[in-house]
Amino acid sequence: MTATRTIPLRLFLAAAVLTCASPANADRLLDEAVEFTGTFAFVSSGAPGLVIAGVRNGETAFAGFGETVRGSGIEPNADTMMRVASISKAFCGDALASLLVKGEIGLTDPVQTHLPDGFVVPEKDGRTLRIIDLATQTSGLPREMAQAGGTPNDPYAGHTKEAMIAAMHGEPFLFPPGTGALYSNLGFDLLGLAISGAAGKPYATVLEERVLRPRGMVDTVFNPRPGDEGRLMQGHNFDGTPLPFVPTPMTMECASGLYTTPNDMLKWIAWHLAQGGSEDDARRIIDHASLVRRDGLSPALGLDDGGAPMDAMALGWVVVEADGNRPLVLHKSGGRQGMFTYVAIAPTRGVGVFAAINQFNAGGFEAMVHAVNELIYQLAPR
Repeated sequence: MTATRTIPLRLFLAAAVLTCASPANADRLLDEAVEFTGTFAFVSSGAPGLVIAGVRNGETAFAGFGETVRGSGIEPNADTMMRVASISKAFCGDALASLLVKGEIGLTDPVQTHLPDGFVVPEKDGRTLRIIDLATQTSGLPREMAQAGGTPNDPYAGHTKEAMIAAMHGEPFLFPPGTGALYSNLGFDLLGLAISGAAGKPYATVLEERVLRPRGMVDTVFNPRPGDEGRLMQGHNFDGTPLPFVPTPMTMECASGLYTTPNDMLKWIAWHLAQGGSEDDARRIIDHASLVRRDGLSPALGLDDGGAPMDAMALGWVVVEADGNRPLVLHKSGGRQGMFTYVAIAPTRGVGVFAAINQFNAGGFEAMVHAVNELIYQLAPR
């Protein structure tokens, strides 16, 4: 069951809380913990608004704080839509697992074999770029590719297939694939094209057919639809000014393209925490597996923003191993167009949490991540 609790900014400042009744069989502890955690994360964030949603043993809870855009007076709710940025990479790993379990693609396949015509992927020191290298951030590719032609209202207009082909010419690698780890949006841009090639249909269609539709995620899209405008959570820059909603090109869908809602994130998290169904279980095992361990990787950069150092990489997920009262946690963060987002799951404990703030604020992001992690540690049964 979903318990929705919203604290409007004007009432929060007056220390009053609006809650709606919870079903008798709901997880009341989860309700209280999500609301309590969200309250302090919101105060610490400095952002106009914050949403937080949690799952424990199949029960769900949500809390919203502040405003969807500064000065609007509109309170975020569980159907508020927001850009989740690089959390899209964990969805991309989910889609990849659906191909892997059916044998439609292999982790050690050369990426070249699944890319569209025109791509030439060179080797680096005798090492071939493989699917596993893209999915685990061990590709050796830079964080971004050079692009031109963008405008403030369409900054990614130059992010085209032709620009990606050009980016792979010459010496694109910073180190040989599979020898180090470096956060790369370009790597996941390529992964989306490779998934499309292996499946024989656009990446967006693969995600819709294999991830979103089976889980009832009707509000997870790559660009807002007509009628979605009134429920969008708008991002704000570091100085607090609102940032425009910008289109997502096809080439960025796998790396950072998705918009979604807390309600849809609860459905997605619940699937990742579930057990049962032979194919679903096989997909979860593949998706969550520690495929590449940090030990021996050089360099290992850009993957420690989840409150603890990365121990291993799964399919789009950063893996932090169990230690003391901390369970095994898989997490992914995102940041784009004034939104900071974070999702973390403890698949062996049946607990997961999603949170987002709508302003670029490094301290606020760190506070949100810390609050989510602590909530998971406290809720995870031992």
